Amino acid sequence: MADRVTVIGWDGSPLTAAARSALGAATLVAGAPHHLALPEVPPTAERVRLGSTALAARRIAAHRGTAVVFADGDPGFFGVVRTLRAPEFGLEVEVVPAVSSVAAAFARAGMPWDDAQVVVAHRRTLRRAVNVCRAHAKVAVLTSPGAGPAELGLLLEGVHRTFVVCEELGTDREQVSVVTSDKAADHIWRDPNVVIVIGGPVTAGDNGDWIAGRDPAAGPRGWTLPADAYGGGLGEGEAELLRAAQLARLGPRTGDLVWDIGCASGAFATEAARAGAAVLAVDRDAEACARTEAAARRHGVQMHVVHGTAPHVLENLPEPDVVRIAGGGAAVVSAVADRRPQCIVTHAMTRDAAELVGRDLSEHGYRVECALIQSVELDTRAWTETERSVAFLLSGVLPDRAP
Repeated sequence: MADRVTVIGWDGSPLTAAARSALGAATLVAGAPHHLALPEVPPTAERVRLGSTALAARRIAAHRGTAVVFADGDPGFFGVVRTLRAPEFGLEVEVVPAVSSVAAAFARAGMPWDDAQVVVAHRRTLRRAVNVCRAHAKVAVLTSPGAGPAELGLLLEGVHRTFVVCEELGTDREQVSVVTSDKAADHIWRDPNVVIVIGGPVTAGDNGDWIAGRDPAAGPRGWTLPADAYGGGLGEGEAELLRAAQLARLGPRTGDLVWDIGCASGAFATEAARAGAAVLAVDRDAEACARTEAAARRHGVQMHVVHGTAPHVLENLPEPDVVRIAGGGAAVVSAVADRRPQCIVTHAMTRDAAELVGRDLSEHGYRVECALIQSVELDTRAWTETERSVAFLLSGVLPDRAP
């Protein structure tokens, strides 16, 4: 095992005295090619090009001597420190930090970033990173080859965003470019790069003065809001208790894409967006689409509203994680199930209709649950009934799709 492992963050600035001291004693140096080309690297040290951090960690663990690992930016922020400290390698590390690439990118853009979401995009997480960009007004994306600005732009089709692309920060080839998301695929971008994704209204209540990222306390308290929060007159299937049960079954969260088919007043779509998920709200009624857009603006959330009739309009939509179906019957349920979201919720007004939907979900491989949901609203001045709602709540969960 290496006698000593020092991780040096590098942001293009001259190396600190601590970094030069560790590097001068190193018998093994791991890093990217531009790190290994630094004149301070001892000519006698073994040089390891850093591709897979896990492979490099195994090599360091087997090395007898003093090792230095270079990383761009702050190595403790989505960096190599986590891998090197994994129990299977048994390495104790000292860290010489630098300005993180996210902080540097926002500095180049002259923007604050305490109100930004920060995500890592690689081939496995690219879709979830895109969903965060759909749902939030300011996102920093740490990219990787094959999951860079071009891929982000392609997957954000139909959603307008501005990209601030910061290439090779801290090097002589550093470049900052501003493009719209629909034009990002027209360029060839150099790695490494950081993309600041900006667009849409600032979330209601965001003041950036006590917590980084989106303020979880923004807006009124509660998973679901009363009818008057949406101007009153909610439609069938939009009762507050039913919406709460649907939200509980779906569990929308940051990184998810939620389809809300038959969005009506936009109540459910707004509440899924308040949970941090990206939302695609669909309705065949143009007035319902307008009400949904107004609800999103009123509550300071972002969503993409699509005017069209399901199931046909669903064909070109990006893949959902969870889906709420408020209308369209068995044909829409079947079309959605063909797309294999992890969870589907819907409701029916009769037992026969519920059985038909349940059989369809079962035939598609979903584990089906059904509950009769009844809510009765009372006027507490006289404790008399003012409104009654009864519906069968159906949910289908796909057992073989990981959350």
